[in-house]
Amino acid sequence: MNKYIGCEHQLYGVEEVRLVGGKGDGMRLLNVRNGKGLEFSVSLDRCADISRLSFKGDNMAYFSPAGYVSPKYYDNKGIGFLKSFTAGFFTTCGLTAVGSPCTDNGDELPLHGTISHTPAESFGYWADYEAIHIKVLIRDAALFAHQLVLEREYICSLEKNEIQLKDVVKNIGSVDTPFEILYHCNMGYPLLSENAEITIPSTKIIPRNDHAASGIDNCLVVESPQNGYEEMCFYHKLSGNPSVSIYNNDIGKGLSISYNTAELPFFTQWKMMGEREYVMGFEPGNCTPDGRDVMREKGLLQFLKAGEEFSCSLNFKFVE
Repeated sequence: MNKYIGCEHQLYGVEEVRLVGGKGDGMRLLNVRNGKGLEFSVSLDRCADISRLSFKGDNMAYFSPAGYVSPKYYDNKGIGFLKSFTAGFFTTCGLTAVGSPCTDNGDELPLHGTISHTPAESFGYWADYEAIHIKVLIRDAALFAHQLVLEREYICSLEKNEIQLKDVVKNIGSVDTPFEILYHCNMGYPLLSENAEITIPSTKIIPRNDHAASGIDNCLVVESPQNGYEEMCFYHKLSGNPSVSIYNNDIGKGLSISYNTAELPFFTQWKMMGEREYVMGFEPGNCTPDGRDVMREKGLLQFLKAGEEFSCSLNFKFVE
């Protein structure tokens, strides 16, 4: 126990807030500080994803022009997802579809699925002497359809600038269901700029299309913002427990994302160097963003059997 302080909120803790005004009106956030320079917001009404995140005063994440948008404005037709894609530090894509809109096995599937627009139905948080813990439950289910539950836990260290994310997805229904999940982590300015160094320890890189193929030699190079830039996606082959990182000497800070490829075998790099659309995506997942129909055609689509569960973890480490 720290005898110098009256309450832990003097140094660290979790505060519940609600947004007022605009399309984000009423949204619930958990604002978290670890007392070591790490501050972030958990967006309870958007799959408990992390929206804002800063490290010792410098922003790490990309915030899209859409800003904060309540799930009540979600457009699930085609690419309507982009109207409310906040991006933030990371957006969870899934749980039954990821990537391009498509029709698969008779199901009309929107861009990146619906889970990121689903509110947590219960949550709790507490702190011990080592870490802040946050637990949430998010339900993705419908009558005569899939019945999935996402149990999410954050463990934010009070001793180091690290966050561990643990997810468990359970099929509580009586039928097998397609299962896709992708963690759309979005690096933004000032962490992301021309002097940022990207490290992805891949053994093979596959461009998503011909346009990406034209830029594959410079896929890790960060350019200045360009008007009319067309996005590129690269699929990196990683193995074991890789650590993907970005570091910028301009601010003397960086971060790494580590995970287990046995849980998340695919990794997509999203490179978007547009003006005001300036973001680098690091996206581990159990699929690529090509659409569920493509994954099925390639024999790569994963399923959760009735009563089965999937678990994975990601570790975010912040350095200076």
